[in-house]
Amino acid sequence: MKKWLLLLSMGAIITSLTACSSGGRGTAEKVTSKDGKTVLTLSVTESSPFYQTVEKKFEEKYPDIDLQINAYRTGEQWGSGEYEKYRNSMNTAMLSGKSMDIIEVDELPLKEYVSKGFLLDMNELLNKEQTLDKVDLQMNILDGLKLNDGIYTIPLGYMLRVFVGDGEMLGNVNIKFDDKTWNWKEFEKVSKEVIQKKSGTDELYALASYPPDLLFQEMLVENYAAFVDTSAKKATFDSPEFVNLFEQVKQMYGEKIVTSEEAKPGNQIFNSTSIKSPIDFIEGPYMLFDQPKLLQSPQAGETGDRKGSRVSTMKHFAIHAKSPVKDEAWKFISYLLSKEVQMLQDREGFSMLKSVNEKKIDDLQEKVKNGEYKLPNGKMAKVPDEQFTVFKQIVTSSAQYIDIDIKVLSIAGEESLAFFGGQKTAEEVAKLIQNRVTTYLNE
Repeated sequence: MKKWLLLLSMGAIITSLTACSSGGRGTAEKVTSKDGKTVLTLSVTESSPFYQTVEKKFEEKYPDIDLQINAYRTGEQWGSGEYEKYRNSMNTAMLSGKSMDIIEVDELPLKEYVSKGFLLDMNELLNKEQTLDKVDLQMNILDGLKLNDGIYTIPLGYMLRVFVGDGEMLGNVNIKFDDKTWNWKEFEKVSKEVIQKKSGTDELYALASYPPDLLFQEMLVENYAAFVDTSAKKATFDSPEFVNLFEQVKQMYGEKIVTSEEAKPGNQIFNSTSIKSPIDFIEGPYMLFDQPKLLQSPQAGETGDRKGSRVSTMKHFAIHAKSPVKDEAWKFISYLLSKEVQMLQDREGFSMLKSVNEKKIDDLQEKVKNGEYKLPNGKMAKVPDEQFTVFKQIVTSSAQYIDIDIKVLSIAGEESLAFFGGQKTAEEVAKLIQNRVTTYLNE
């Protein structure tokens, strides 16, 4: 029976939830399908072949459960105001107690849902689960997602943000730096020394093809907690410290340390990149540099020892606290962490299982060693064996999870354009950001 429900609006989802025949959750009773199966509803942002595969495999494993997947969108682009419409619709469903049993919460106000008791704490369920190998699980990632010592979301995977440097150039600098603790001021000093040593007619940049608003957002991410207190719903973007971020970025572009222009090959010292799979460790870095050096991103504020590269989790799932089928919902959540699902080709990001990540890195190493893997430019990838050990260490140990509201970051990025374009002062833009974010946090 085809149950892939492609609902074009959350209004349709909320309406369908009021009727028991469509998997409604307005009561505390389980809902059964016509053939006597327990109905389990799952709300996702967008439909995809991955969800269709998971639905089929999950029902084969649990033939007594009828998984019904409800997608808000079917792949089309998000239009203006669509995000707010989706968010408001989900908030309404949550407040009315008529949400789906399982919810993909990537774009939703997680902390607010937790504080209001909308979501189930899965910590105890995870600890008792016998089908999962806790040693194999990336518990450092799950621990980073904890709220009030509870686990309210389980991600399907994660990605890393790393800095890649030209190992040959950086090996010749006199300034010694530790990427575990360095900040943007040290980044400037190291970059200036390398640039001064550069010979030739072409200009050398620390970062190229990097618009100032993008660098500004990168720096804000690293210092997000200093300006936003989500629990108190307060922001301090009108502070001198925040204004200084604008001036620091402007200075780096004024001194031509960073440029938004494209640089010629070999005329760039660093690159900031997302690593979503083992291949990304090679394709990006080894296309840019012959001897890439993997680093942690510079910090914006006070420096301190960090727990590896910055982590961003992907596709979070939560269980509605009022769901009458919590046991069935947990079966699905734990199934997402199984090797069967984590090995699926369509699943995005690094796996939540160490063994899956290690196997993929080992397989890639074997291909490189046997000359079976080429870079996108057609050249052979010359990656020393010891680098694959570094890749494994980065993937396994990274736990620097920064809790960021994407909407806040988007507001800061949008308003920053007026400063970098010369239309407004840093102080004026900071006040605009402060006002917009304050309004948003208190909605």
